[in-house]
Amino acid sequence: MTGGSSRIPRPAGDPLDLLPLVFARPADALAGARAVLSDSPSPHDASVAHQVIGIWQRDFGDLTAAIGHLRKARALAARSGSSNREADVLATLGAALIHAGRTRQGLAALETAVERGSGITGARVLFRRGYVWWVLGGHREALDDLRRAIPALRRAQDTIWTARALTLRATVHLAMGSVERAEADFVAAERLWETTDQEHDKADAVESRGLAAFRSGDLPAALRLFDEAARRYEALGTPMFVLHIRRCGVLLAAGLAREALEEADTATEELNRMGGQTTRSAELLLVAARAAIAAGEPHAAIARASAAIRLFSSQRRDWWQAHARLVLVQARFAAGKVSGRSVRDAAEVALRLAELRSPEAVQASLLAGRTALALGWEADAERHLAAAAKTRGRGPAFARVDGWVAQALRAAAAERTRGVLDACRRGLDLLDEHRMTLGASELRARASAQGAELAVLAQRATLARGGPRRFLDWSERWRATVLAVPPTRPPDDPELLRDVTAFREISSRIDTARPGGVPAPALEREQRRLEKEIRARTLRTRSTGGFDGHRFDAGPLLDGLGDGWLIEIVAVDGELYVLLCGRGRVRRFAAGRLADAAIDADHARAGLGRIAYGGSIAYGGSQDRLTVLEAGGRRLQESLLGPAVRHLGDGPVVVVPPGRLHGVPWALLPALGERVLSVSPSASAWLRARRIEPSPSRERVVLVRGPGLATGGAEVPLLAARYGEATVLEEGTALAPAVLTALDGSRLAHIAAHGTFRSDSPMFSSLRMDDGPLTVHDFERLHSAPYRIVLSSCDSGRLQPVGANELLGLATALLPLGTAGIVASSVPVDDEAVVPLMLALHEGLRRGLSMAEALRDARLAMPGDALNRATGWSFSAIGAA
Repeated sequence: MTGGSSRIPRPAGDPLDLLPLVFARPADALAGARAVLSDSPSPHDASVAHQVIGIWQRDFGDLTAAIGHLRKARALAARSGSSNREADVLATLGAALIHAGRTRQGLAALETAVERGSGITGARVLFRRGYVWWVLGGHREALDDLRRAIPALRRAQDTIWTARALTLRATVHLAMGSVERAEADFVAAERLWETTDQEHDKADAVESRGLAAFRSGDLPAALRLFDEAARRYEALGTPMFVLHIRRCGVLLAAGLAREALEEADTATEELNRMGGQTTRSAELLLVAARAAIAAGEPHAAIARASAAIRLFSSQRRDWWQAHARLVLVQARFAAGKVSGRSVRDAAEVALRLAELRSPEAVQASLLAGRTALALGWEADAERHLAAAAKTRGRGPAFARVDGWVAQALRAAAAERTRGVLDACRRGLDLLDEHRMTLGASELRARASAQGAELAVLAQRATLARGGPRRFLDWSERWRATVLAVPPTRPPDDPELLRDVTAFREISSRIDTARPGGVPAPALEREQRRLEKEIRARTLRTRSTGGFDGHRFDAGPLLDGLGDGWLIEIVAVDGELYVLLCGRGRVRRFAAGRLADAAIDADHARAGLGRIAYGGSIAYGGSQDRLTVLEAGGRRLQESLLGPAVRHLGDGPVVVVPPGRLHGVPWALLPALGERVLSVSPSASAWLRARRIEPSPSRERVVLVRGPGLATGGAEVPLLAARYGEATVLEEGTALAPAVLTALDGSRLAHIAAHGTFRSDSPMFSSLRMDDGPLTVHDFERLHSAPYRIVLSSCDSGRLQPVGANELLGLATALLPLGTAGIVASSVPVDDEAVVPLMLALHEGLRRGLSMAEALRDARLAMPGDALNRATGWSFSAIGAA
């Protein structure tokens, strides 16, 4: 925060004009201050110039240089004979010293400034001391100073400083959990900012509104406002470390831990390189530690939290140090370090945070309760969990979930099954409420991770004291819920469409350059920039719909299965359980371990890939590989299905695996290879797909072949001849916009195109068209997805597990939009071997078979050599059509 006046402009040439200019046009203020110093100024004017440079360096540059300039400014102010001038500089110097970690000296400078300042200057000094108290975590002291400063600033009609003081008071209220008071102050401050030309302060106001949106639980609005603030800061050429810290908090709440960690670490490197504020360095370390825990890196979190504690301690920032201690204890617990000392540490932190009126006290109490439970200290666990559970009725939806987790843990410890299930239901209902404010399917999927513990607690309770149907109900409660509601997209977003088109063009140019060995670093940088912008726009989307509150009921499922079976595989605490649904019953069986099944599945996928890349059908050694692969299929069957396979009668089968096992080549399992077999992300998703009826108006067949296929997409012209009136897009006409237009509302689509699966960013998984990639983001813009779609390319059926049993990929983009059936491969396939399989598949579809029936017949009709059998095993039917 700065010194200066709100009366803009002053008479031409007055150096005091430069002080408010620092936060209106920082570069101009810096240049003006240097010009003043070059013109033999008076002590008063030189003091102002050095103060301006000190402010600029403090907030946007080198902190050591800032303190040097401000000390000069203070000496010159003393020579000028103006006590108010000296008080103003002292207040600025005090804030700089605080940011440098010299807390004692900073507070002493501010105390002297308060003593020497009078009138309007005295009010501004009080504001800046209030700001320093906020930095230090002294929220009550900050409010005391602001309570004295704001009326005086208002009486003086000092617009700029009144707006700053209101913004600061709102920020303090937020830190203390008073969201409504904060919002009122933010609104009042923004009205005042609109009457000024303080561009940096205006950007700060937008950032503050983003913080308020986050605290009230509106993550899309928070991301939108933070992005807008970032654009304003970038236009001014100023760093934005506080914004980085706050944005990391939103990313963590949205389940984007890896991104939060990368942003915090990058900002820390930049801050250290420029010699910036050590206070911000400590805060960045703290948020990085939180992100590291969420990203599954507890030891990295311990290192960062310990470094943050040391800095906060040296800076005498008790409020911040208490929060860093909480993160350290959480990181140690995540690393498996559980002891009696852990309980005591968490309890002490909880007590201190409660004294500081921090909303995060609940997390400390919850952690103390968890640790006590792990040690078998039931009385201690009950005490701490009861304290955490008190918060389940306060705050935004996602913040209240911890209270319901605590309540569920209490009930579980007391073996009260009904209490566990009630707490889990209420907590998951809150998360539904929160997730349905998110328009982007990626955010909905990642946010589901917060409910994973509640879902597991309910599954444990029903596993121990409930029948198979109840276990099925709770296994479905938090599985693939993102697919229940289509993602929200702005109907007409020209900027998003522009970026998507530019991304496709750049990607196409990169693909053209690479085969010739031409480096394209500039194109790749632009591609990454566009990808980042597209993703940011998508994440900012707010939902326009809601969740209908539908709950799973096993009755309709059992009725809908007829003479078929549904196998739902559930992972609880690393163990697999099979729920065999059919013939009016749900039966439960214990199977193998999740970790073993995942290893076997990876080996099977790798084996299929080795055969696919072996070349021609007569490739030597493929038969031996086939023998190894078949043995792997038998192992997979044992670990995945266990004894349930012996109770599996005749009839079609639907497999519902946990997210981590969705890429299993299910037809490789001996008991399933010759069956009508389909896969679904959840039983509920299968029921929804089954209810979809093809519209009489949806008779269009669409055939697409992209560039670069080894066979040239040889099945497409043959299929075009068989379907007659099909819409065919190929050889330069397979352009993304035309493909999307043709797909929208079609009855059947077949796309032969190279697929790229992006495990790092599954929403950018794509199919290669003539003008570049057709991504998941593109598919989500469809109004009505094809009723049936065949994706014959490699990896087109791969899905990335995120959150809690949620999946992202090309297939999951289509299911919520009205696609009832998909055939796709989740492993690499041989282009030549795919052609006869696809022709046989379509022959079955033309005879009126379902996707699963047609794929089964096509697979059995293939020759018995290794390559053709591996190709058949690589494809799955997803859905129910």
